[in-house]
Amino acid sequence: MDIAAQSIEGGFADPVFNAQTVFRAVMDAMARPGSVQPLPAFARPPVPLSATAGAIALALCDNDTPLWLDPALQASTAIRSWLGFHTGAPLANTPADAHFALIAAPAEMMALDGFSQGTQDYPDRSTTLILQVSDLVSGTPLLLEGPGIETSATIAPAQMPRHFVEQWKQNIKRFPRGVDIILATSGGIACLPRTTRIKTMEA
Repeated sequence: MDIAAQSIEGGFADPVFNAQTVFRAVMDAMARPGSVQPLPAFARPPVPLSATAGAIALALCDNDTPLWLDPALQASTAIRSWLGFHTGAPLANTPADAHFALIAAPAEMMALDGFSQGTQDYPDRSTTLILQVSDLVSGTPLLLEGPGIETSATIAPAQMPRHFVEQWKQNIKRFPRGVDIILATSGGIACLPRTTRIKTMEA
């Protein structure tokens, strides 16, 4: 399949319904941090962009939301064309310029403070990171507390950055500024909004 065909195919079959379903799943996951919300494979983006991450991008990104791609995704002409065709989102020159960031290799991503943190007056101008992970159970167990969590929740996303918990503690301190994270795995998502406190459960 040539690049032109790859950039057109694999979008939402039912754009309105599919986008609404994805948006609702993201909102539910943000409201209940650590909960896993099921998400069908509505999109078929070029590899290495996953179906789940691609669907989130199609639902949330548009021509007013600059999008940053990590090196693994940026290197693919097919992915850049596919996202441009289906979302119209301009590619951000730097992570600090991005409203959304798609990360195919979370273990290798830059520090969280390199992305847009928003401002005190406009904290919503921060970057939302969409991280592709293979699963939410095989990584380091994380204990979550905060708004939307009755007592505590546990999640163990794979392929997270080595010093993620330490970086997240700094992210919390910047509130109301700071980034939010969407974890995209096959068939589902979980979210880590900036209000969530995270502790490692390793001995």
